[in-house]
Amino acid sequence: MESYAAVLNYGIPFFLILIIAEWIWSYYKGVEVNRSFDTVSSLSSGITNIVKDVLGIAIIVVSYKWMYEHIAIFDISAYWWVFVVTFILEDFSGYWAHRWEHEINIFWNRHMIHHSSEEYNLACALRQNVSAIVGVFFFLYIPMAIIGVPPKVIAIVAPIQLFAQFWYHTRLIDKMGNLEKILVTPSHHRVHHAINDEYIDKNFSQIFIVWDKWFGTFQEELDDVPPVYGIKKPAKTWNPILINFQHAWIIAKDAYHTKSWKDKLLVWFKPTGWRPADVIEKHPIEIITNPYTQKKYDTEGSIGLKIWSFLQLTITVVMTLFMFNHIADYNFAFILLGGLFVMVSVFAYTTLMDRHQFAIVPEMIKVAIGMVLISTIGGWFGISSIVFSIYLLLSLGLTAYFSFVDKKGIVADVEYAGERV
Repeated sequence: MESYAAVLNYGIPFFLILIIAEWIWSYYKGVEVNRSFDTVSSLSSGITNIVKDVLGIAIIVVSYKWMYEHIAIFDISAYWWVFVVTFILEDFSGYWAHRWEHEINIFWNRHMIHHSSEEYNLACALRQNVSAIVGVFFFLYIPMAIIGVPPKVIAIVAPIQLFAQFWYHTRLIDKMGNLEKILVTPSHHRVHHAINDEYIDKNFSQIFIVWDKWFGTFQEELDDVPPVYGIKKPAKTWNPILINFQHAWIIAKDAYHTKSWKDKLLVWFKPTGWRPADVIEKHPIEIITNPYTQKKYDTEGSIGLKIWSFLQLTITVVMTLFMFNHIADYNFAFILLGGLFVMVSVFAYTTLMDRHQFAIVPEMIKVAIGMVLISTIGGWFGISSIVFSIYLLLSLGLTAYFSFVDKKGIVADVEYAGERV
């Protein structure tokens, strides 16, 4: 946990620098690739995912170390070629895990947050899940365990393979010549994120595009078919925590509403988007059938609110890094409480971005958690109680201001996943 948190001291600033550089370059090129609230939402999603991963909020069905200790046939030393082979095998496994997340209804809930942005930029690469708390694809690592790939090799290769998927989430790099034949490029992945009929559910590869070409899921980006980004059933919220559970909620409601006991079970494991016939008729859902008529989700907000949203994001990143750097200094129960504070904070300010009139409620819960931390550990993981208290009061005050005074764009209820709440 501590080592992963330490890596993030370099990883988070590096990603942010690249995102800012892309923003500057897109402005110079005259290509709009970022919208304020969308970018804040994407980066906030990254924060929640990192907090989940660092705090180990997941259920590991079978760990790789256990498999290695019990089923390894060979004893392989960590030579350089072992890292290369492991990287290739990891990528092969990633192709199938990624493909099944698109093709099986319940697994789509784990992945849809990544596709939920209606923009395509480096920031959207950080839209990662908090809903995948159960490791269900452990069996894909069985071949590596059998041949005896050491756990320390997996521990090094896995984050490298993950971070290597960041760079190609951009519209600013065109096709890349001969590299298109071997590696996943921005052009390939633009296809993957598109909802055009020609592109949907194509290009699942993560590093080597050859898997798609071998297994029949490859599609080249076409000059006359500009990609339209997002998901067929628009998220209609900036709140990444809500997006993480939208699809599962739809499946659960379909399972409840259908009269067929068979469908109550099958709806979870059918192809993504499948719904029982009796539910489709009585409970229709808005689906984008013509991507070229897409109306991107947006909310009104004053310049002050947009500035405050970026400040909230920045403060949350800084506070999260402070917490990670003091993990070893505090009881784990307090670290979990800090993680809950970050999650509620993201929920609060993204709900405010949605212009929901009840955004003040999660903000008050956040302040209450902050007061508990002040009374127990004297502040925020290396930040004094005075500074932390000033932030809590400022955050509560400005949330109240943007909820009840600066009410530009605010509504009594907000459309989430095609429903009124």
